Amino acid sequence: MNNCDIAIIGGGPVGSALALTLRDSGLNIVVLEARKAAEQSADPRALALSYGSRLLLDKLGVWKHIEPVSGIKTIRVSQKDSSAQTMLHADELQVPELGYVLPYPALQNSLHQALLLTDVTYLECALVSRLDNFADSAQLSYQHEGVEHQLIARLAVVADGGKLLEISHPPKVSDYGQSAVIAHVSCRAPLSNTAFEHFTAQGPFALLPYKDGYEIVWTATHEQAQTMLQWDDATFLAEIFRHFGDTVGEFTTVGLRSSFPLRLKRAPDTTFPHTALIGNAAQTLHPVAGQGFNMGLRDAWELARLILRTQTEQLGSASMLADYRKARFIDRNAGISFTDGLVRVFSNELPMLNKGRGLALSILNRIPLAKRFVAKRMMYGANG
Repeated sequence: MNNCDIAIIGGGPVGSALALTLRDSGLNIVVLEARKAAEQSADPRALALSYGSRLLLDKLGVWKHIEPVSGIKTIRVSQKDSSAQTMLHADELQVPELGYVLPYPALQNSLHQALLLTDVTYLECALVSRLDNFADSAQLSYQHEGVEHQLIARLAVVADGGKLLEISHPPKVSDYGQSAVIAHVSCRAPLSNTAFEHFTAQGPFALLPYKDGYEIVWTATHEQAQTMLQWDDATFLAEIFRHFGDTVGEFTTVGLRSSFPLRLKRAPDTTFPHTALIGNAAQTLHPVAGQGFNMGLRDAWELARLILRTQTEQLGSASMLADYRKARFIDRNAGISFTDGLVRVFSNELPMLNKGRGLALSILNRIPLAKRFVAKRMMYGANG
């Protein structure tokens, strides 16, 4: 049975960012990733990163190696069947961009390559089957190369998914009754560096600038989403145009489509004895406003800062974990409430709310202080 100081379960971007932040700390760190690196690199998703996340990745020395990246300088928030809108501009916040759109594999590969240059032990195809909490440590069982292993850690960090704890510590789940359909589209008149968040009765519709067009995140009921996946290209493009309008001109091409169900999943407790949860293991959010991964990255950063301030023998102690919960309480709960509130207020057909939503967008657009507050929340979270 082996021992380490920090065991990180999940070597995706959040877990890798945590490990990379702790490099050169003198701590014995082990990352256990269930998938092969090649499988992670095959993930087709594009990520929406905030400017605050870019700053964190800059500090880790990986941002300069990530490409391709599309910057977002303007965000237009609108509502279907209403002329009301709110415009957020990077120059009003005195930042180069509000956010970025980049391929998931580009970020994952950059973090992974940086980790290979450190003294962190990174094990791929290491499937963790059990995590037990004791008064003085956490004990993990995992299979690697056909052999069962045990690992004792002062602190275990569950960084991805959290399925490992769903039986013993079930999360709170709210099903929005929606799925997100994602695809890449091109159009006749794209607006450079402009992202769109368009609210409709069936859910948010986002256009994120990327390469020669946009990544779309189109929310619909589960049944509607499955129907949309069966449309031919011409029908899909025509329906996007009907749904969104002619702001970026006619939509001309569409790539492969996929969908995933949308739920708010949150762990009621983000710590257990000698164990902490970060990223999707702590909370999985609706993609509206692109907050999920950015919050996970802030989880990793705050936990790393706390680990570096803690004496080795106190890692995973009750007092340390209480400090972590306190450090993340405001940002975590505010982020969850922000995204959940947007979905519930803007995704329905109640007539009175429809008028109120349009009025709120118009008023927000006329109050610079309010717009800066919203933009800062999106870039840095509640603690920014």
